[in-house]
Amino acid sequence: MEFIKNLEVWFVVGSQHLYGDEALQQVKQNAMQITEYLNQQNPFIKIKLKELATSPEEILSICQAANNQDHCVGIISWMHTFSPAKMWIAGLTQLNKPLLQFHTQFNQLIPWNEIDMDYMNLHQTAHGDREFGFLLSRLRKARTIVVGHWKNATVLEKINRWQRVLAAIYDQKNLRIARFGDNMRQVAVTEGDKVEAQIKFGYSVNGYGVYQLVESINTVTDEDAETLVKEYEKEYRINAKLQKNGEKRTALFDTAKIELGLKRFLDSGGFKAFTDTFENLHNMKQLPGLPVQRLMQQGYGFGAEGDWKTAALVRAIKVMGDGLPEGSSFMEDYTYHLAENNEVVLGAHMLEVCPSITDDKPFLEIKPLGIGGKEDPTRLIFTAKTGRAVNATIVDMGNRFRMVVADLDVVEKPQEMPKLPVGHAFWQLKPNFDIGTQAWILAGGAHHSAFSLDVDADMLRMFAEYFEIEFIHINDNTDLSQLKNELRWNELSYK
Repeated sequence: MEFIKNLEVWFVVGSQHLYGDEALQQVKQNAMQITEYLNQQNPFIKIKLKELATSPEEILSICQAANNQDHCVGIISWMHTFSPAKMWIAGLTQLNKPLLQFHTQFNQLIPWNEIDMDYMNLHQTAHGDREFGFLLSRLRKARTIVVGHWKNATVLEKINRWQRVLAAIYDQKNLRIARFGDNMRQVAVTEGDKVEAQIKFGYSVNGYGVYQLVESINTVTDEDAETLVKEYEKEYRINAKLQKNGEKRTALFDTAKIELGLKRFLDSGGFKAFTDTFENLHNMKQLPGLPVQRLMQQGYGFGAEGDWKTAALVRAIKVMGDGLPEGSSFMEDYTYHLAENNEVVLGAHMLEVCPSITDDKPFLEIKPLGIGGKEDPTRLIFTAKTGRAVNATIVDMGNRFRMVVADLDVVEKPQEMPKLPVGHAFWQLKPNFDIGTQAWILAGGAHHSAFSLDVDADMLRMFAEYFEIEFIHINDNTDLSQLKNELRWNELSYK
């Protein structure tokens, strides 16, 4: 994710001239100190302090400049003193970058023996930010609010998480998605309005013939394929059939050529997400299993059976989780283990689960695939790590997009599965299997999802709020009666 290094967040501090130049100089010094400290904490995106915002003209100029600077991906606002909010109307009504309202104060504690009216005038976040907050609410402007002292570890973590979401928002606006073939036939949930998606999210989705991918695959040399196969041999445990002199060794070279050709096609077109479908494999020797798994691990978004919405969401979660250790993947609710009061979901797909979600050294296997009508594909087999996770999906409800997010507990697999030929995860639903399953179905959640052990529902809510799409969160507190009401109310809200 090299592009993240070029991004910046602007720190805009509000004040006014009522308190004199001496107070404004102090505000500037305090703002500089906070900015320097925040940047010393290794933020996900570097922070740049802007000039003080003390008049409508200055504020409008800053907001317009932020809109016009591609590398500026968001604004942190802080009202050090009281900053009359009418000054902000012109700027905020034009601002189209994400906003964080930083409700902090320069001094952490009240200086009991020295506090006087000068101190009170200077340290006015407590009510200056309420004035600012009213206007944002009056404008119906989405923002993230972070409360607490700027040196507090929890506050720093919240800012960092917000910045991760900013990077994903920026990426979605510049994202190109390649579709090889169409959607799986007769499937409803993977369909959707691609034009409306581009209007809402910014990403473009375009289709390409599988023959074009095959042409790219055919340009890969035997030498390049052999180099990649050697990489496979270092990174994975490999089935004897795929090892040197094994009866299926040729399939491993075919896999390497598919991976290199696919990556070459994507990179030459600037694509960071893609889809394919087993129903359209014209002139391909095998469905790309291992290649998709490895490209996801490198940060590409993916959706099976033409599911471009999930491909975009997987890419967004990959960006948000960049550098985090637990991983994320394209996923599907596949089958259940319905032990009474201990139900678990087996999540997997027929090939394409990202190995970033495992601590295992994956096993590189070749097995028959009962659909697609092609040669046996290679794939990595592993079990996901345990811990807290989310499944997220975006569905097209006709008049709006809806994001559904479910909190999960990823658990150990109940027992070994020697014949299961796919990467997989086991999880328990919140608040329990019955309610969690009903809630997902009631909300129209897809069978495909973006699964993450790094990104959580709060980050996805920020993402959804910026793009002004509906957000449904299934968690420990989910009540079906309340959820049904929420869905009814949202129908009215989005009409």
